[in-house]
Amino acid sequence: MTVAFLLNGTPVRIEGEAPTRTLLDWLREARGLTGTKEGCNEGDCGACTVMVTDAEGSKALNACILFLAQLHGKAVRTVEGVSGPEGQMHPVQAAMVAHHGSQCGFCTPGFVVSMAVAHLNGARDHDDQLAGNLCRCTGYAPIIRAAEAAASEAVPEWMHADQLSLPQISSGVRGQTAPGAFSPRDSDELAEWYVANPDAVLVAGATDVGLWVTKQLRELRPVAFLGGVDDLKGIEVQGGQLHVGACVTISALRDAVAERLPSFGELLRRYASVQVRNAATIGGNIANGSPIGDGPPALIALGATLHLRRGDEMRSLPLEDFFLEYRKQDRKPGEFVAGVSFPEFAPALRCYKISKRFDQDISAVCGCFNVTAEGGVVRAARIAFGGMAGVPKRASLAEAALVGQEWTEATVDGAAEAMAGDFAPLSDMRASAGYRMLTAQNLLRRYFHDLNGVPVSVLEVSP
Repeated sequence: MTVAFLLNGTPVRIEGEAPTRTLLDWLREARGLTGTKEGCNEGDCGACTVMVTDAEGSKALNACILFLAQLHGKAVRTVEGVSGPEGQMHPVQAAMVAHHGSQCGFCTPGFVVSMAVAHLNGARDHDDQLAGNLCRCTGYAPIIRAAEAAASEAVPEWMHADQLSLPQISSGVRGQTAPGAFSPRDSDELAEWYVANPDAVLVAGATDVGLWVTKQLRELRPVAFLGGVDDLKGIEVQGGQLHVGACVTISALRDAVAERLPSFGELLRRYASVQVRNAATIGGNIANGSPIGDGPPALIALGATLHLRRGDEMRSLPLEDFFLEYRKQDRKPGEFVAGVSFPEFAPALRCYKISKRFDQDISAVCGCFNVTAEGGVVRAARIAFGGMAGVPKRASLAEAALVGQEWTEATVDGAAEAMAGDFAPLSDMRASAGYRMLTAQNLLRRYFHDLNGVPVSVLEVSP
């Protein structure tokens, strides 16, 4: 395998490394750049945060679940590269010192890199930008104060160097040419190769597959890296529908729906962390088939259509029909998710995520509701849940109890009772079966009050 990229402004060329060696391991073991720390090794703590720059801009990513093969043609900047070439401190570093933002220091490099990327991009939603960086001793107040203090400072000149220097990467090769590893340039190449290698692992963001390597110690072969499949990264509006390619990141999807579908956008804001959202793709979120994935319930409530491809054959189906049973989908060997389409606007859509932590946590229950009422009577209803079954699933009996009835609290109560026939949830470490059922029923009641203008969010309700 040959991979070429910029590392702290210097071109590097890697030969012979395993395609799924993580950037974190390579930085620390092969380059001696130990500022990037290993904490959770699963993309949760942010101690390994690095800045990655490509044609789409600069973003914070978790090096612990970022494979070397994903970096071809890009630029990487570690905490060692945040300071200037003559050792000048970056404004966020100076602010961390001035505001006492570090104690043991283990998490500090990751915080500094996340802050530096946000500073470069002009992002001032510091709570969101730093939700993927965990600290156990300093406390977040001094760190947030440091981020706020640095926000008005000018971006150092050297932080723009990566974008300017990208054309200088002398790769001379296509990248990822090792046996068992493939880097398609478009979906046609992917389709042809995947039919011939139906048992291969497709890697887009690696936010899930990365853990197969770091936690399960699996050797992935063959594997296709989809970072170069640009024709699956588009978002288009056609006939009132948003058509979203499978390789669109959660961050990009959130930007696209934030104003059109604000409740969906808010759900995506709580999808993991900035680092994970910058890598994870909507196609991976769907194809993963997790019963607690946050994307599918919202998309099902919207009436989304899934688009699949196998070779030259394309087919489409309602998204809810794709999920057959736990971790089993209606997908043929060699067939991959090409994209998803859904209405551009849905004023009545509401998405509610229930989790132990508000930020960066997996849902215990995720409920998404889209009810159309005209003249006080329910004309249509789509209700979908994650965490209530082995797959993301519609509440068909609850929907039937609503349609044709007056849109009243009594009707909603009846539909909530009917929901008991829709699901038989399990108890696990996140929630008991009883809690899940009661919560799902109460989320329907919450939805009714939400549409009637009653504040229902924990961010709105105050004692």
